[in-house]
Formats: sequence, C-alpha cells, structure tokens
Amino acid sequence: MPFLDRSDAGRRLATRLGHLRGLDVVVVGLPRGGVPVAFEIARALDAALDVIVVRKLGVPFQPELGMGAIGEGGTRVVNEAVVRAAGVSADELATVERRERAELERRVRLFRRERPPVSLAGRTVVVVDDGIATGSTARAACEVVRAQGAARIVLAVPVAPPEAEGALRRVADEVVCLETPAWFSGVGQFYEKFPQTSDGEVVAILDHAAAQSGAVSGASFDGGGQPEYDDPPVRDEDVEVHAGPVALCGHLTVPETATGVVVFAHGTGSSRHSPRNRFVASVLNGDGLGTLLFDLLTPEEEVDRANVFDIALLGHRLAEVTRWLRRQPVVGSLLVGYFGASTGAGAALWAAAEPGAQVAAVVSRGGRPDLAADRLPVVSAPTLLIVGGHDDVVLELNRQAEKQMRCEHRLDVVPGATHLFEEPGTLEAAAHLAGDWFTSHMARERA
Repeated sequence: MPFLDRSDAGRRLATRLGHLRGLDVVVVGLPRGGVPVAFEIARALDAALDVIVVRKLGVPFQPELGMGAIGEGGTRVVNEAVVRAAGVSADELATVERRERAELERRVRLFRRERPPVSLAGRTVVVVDDGIATGSTARAACEVVRAQGAARIVLAVPVAPPEAEGALRRVADEVVCLETPAWFSGVGQFYEKFPQTSDGEVVAILDHAAAQSGAVSGASFDGGGQPEYDDPPVRDEDVEVHAGPVALCGHLTVPETATGVVVFAHGTGSSRHSPRNRFVASVLNGDGLGTLLFDLLTPEEEVDRANVFDIALLGHRLAEVTRWLRRQPVVGSLLVGYFGASTGAGAALWAAAEPGAQVAAVVSRGGRPDLAADRLPVVSAPTLLIVGGHDDVVLELNRQAEKQMRCEHRLDVVPGATHLFEEPGTLEAAAHLAGDWFTSHMARERA
C-alpha cells in the first residue's frame, strides 16, 4: 500500500512502535527525507528528536563497498576485515576519512546551527529514514549510533527491499519495516507525494523539536501539528535555454542554499523528460544541488540522426548552455558540474575540456567517454565513471578511457546493473554515488 507522504509514513510507523512509549527513547532521522518521518514518530512516542549525520567510508577503488563509517563527536567505526581484504593502507583510510569528515562537519553545521546533539548513551535509539534502497546509509547510521553508546537500536523505515531489510537485522536490535515489496526500483515509487525535503525543512523541524514550541522561525504548524514550510526551492521551473542562436527547452531546479548546479547531457534518443535522468536529478536536489535538464538538440535537429552522435556539436552546445547558465540570477555564481549519460557523457567530457570551462566535477553514468577520446587527456575536472557490472562492452570502453585521463578520476561499478540501470536499486545506487562525488568535490573547490 503506498504512503500518502512522509508524514503519513511516520504516523503509520508510530503505530508499530507503540511498545516503546514510556521508555527512555531518542528518535533520530537521517537527513533529509528521514527527518519528517522521524518527527511524527517522536511526537507519537513523546520522545526526543534529533538528526543523525553519518558518512560511509568507502573503499577507495570501490566506494560502494563500505569499510567503515563516521559520525559526530569523532565517532569512527572501521571494519578491519574489509580493510584487510581490500588491501587499504592506513594512509588511504586516513585520506578517505579526512574527506568524509569535512563533508560531515559541513552538514552538521547546516542542520544543527551550533545546537549540541542529544545524548544517545544508554538509551533506546530509533533510527529513521523515509525508505531504504541499498541500506548502506542506514547500516552506517546504526553502527555510529552503537558506537555512541546506544543501549538498544531500533531501525524504523516505511519501505525496503526484502534483501536489504534482512541484512540490516545484523546491525539493529529490531527492524520495523511496513512494506517489503518483491519488486523494488526506488523509494519514491511507494509514495503518492515524494517531493525533495529541503535543508530548510530539516532545520525547521529540528528547531521546533528543540524549542518544544509551535512558534519557530521558518516554520508554522497547522491544527493537526503538521509543519508547514515557507522555503520552497528558489527556482523550479521550465526555462528556455539559449545556446548561441539556438533556443532549447529545459527545466531548472535550484534548492534553497544550493551549493552548486549540475547540468545534464542526456544520451542517444533521450530528452529532458528522461525518467532516469529526472530521478538522478531529484536525488541531487535532495543533496542540495541545483539541476538543469535540457534538450541538446531542437526538434528539427533531432530529425537528422547524425546529430545525435555528433559529439563536437553536442559538446559545443553544452558549453554554450553553461555560459547561458552563468548569466542567470541565483545560479550564476554557483559551481557547475556535468552529468552525462550514454553518448551524453562524451559530450560532457568534450565540453569539460574546453578552454576556460571551469567545471567543478563530471559524472558519467553508463557513458561513452571514448567518444571524446582525443580530449580526455585535456579534461582537468575530477571525473567519476559509473558503469553497470553487467554492461560488459561499455565497462571495457570506460577502462580504456581511464588510461587516457590525466585528471583525478575513479571508475565505480554498480553490481548487477545493465546499461540502462533498470535493475532494482541500481539507479538509486548510481544517483547516490553521483551526489557524493559532486558534493565532496564542490565542497573542496569552495574551501
């Protein structure tokens, strides 16, 4: 049964957690989407509410494989068995931890605003998210909560694939999950309303919980106790994008306090309406990144199929659109990243190699970097190549492309995924890899 929204999911979860009422309970929500769910649970249990900010420590050459996790207050959990098996040196572990610690501290400052965390030592801690895909973040949260002294951990989520729920029972004392559908492609499919939760919403909820009052700056509460927020995305609209003399259709979304904007270059025969790119864009918006999805070609140009494979044309078009973007209010001063899928990845790398491109980071999903082969040695932007484990031909093309790159780069293989990432959970895994790459490199460039 689908959930109406996150508040509905939280209320329904609360009915399953009634046995915790009256105990010494703290409810912690994973930002961003887990916090509105946790708000309802904490209210029903009359329990303290807080946010749990964690970062997974991924193996350097296979970041989807966790070798540990970090949390606030210097909390650090390391899986020594994974470290040994992967051959990760002490210096490599320290480098990963240093990078992730910087991002963790940025998010803590954003959400807490100097407010100290609620103590978890000796208490029952309910860890809440709005749903689970791979379970890596929830697992990291449970490990960090345990390291912070929780006496008992209850993981509460509205929906998760059966295999993820089973695995999480090894890190939590109790797992409460309302739905475990056999067919699972993403958390959002189980909600009627699943807008991105903004940073402002998270802060408003936490402010309200801390003050134990309905009067908090930035939020109001209706008669049912539901928070109503007045900080929607700064821009979320269809736009006419100008690339030289050509006008192209696009959609621009800029969350509040955006840290950068990612320009999408779609693949062969696709458009700004691509469900895969729109899904990835929604994940990036949730990470505080703006997104611009646009059609690389006009309808008249698309008639000539040769244009779809003209990487120089598409790359030049992307570069022109980037110049247009930098003249726009709100987003013009933000760092820019490129996300390219399939042939669009070739265009993204072509454009990133343009003189004066000033691109903060590039991500290729199931991409064809070989189509920009002569420009690969010139690309200076940190580049992440994401390929499906069952996409054999493209995987080999990406491995060959790596040998030509001189910039910081990494190849991540998503197990079980084919070229279009249609398998359950694979597109979500790719989207989170992209989000982490963009946020960490944009944060580093701003520093």
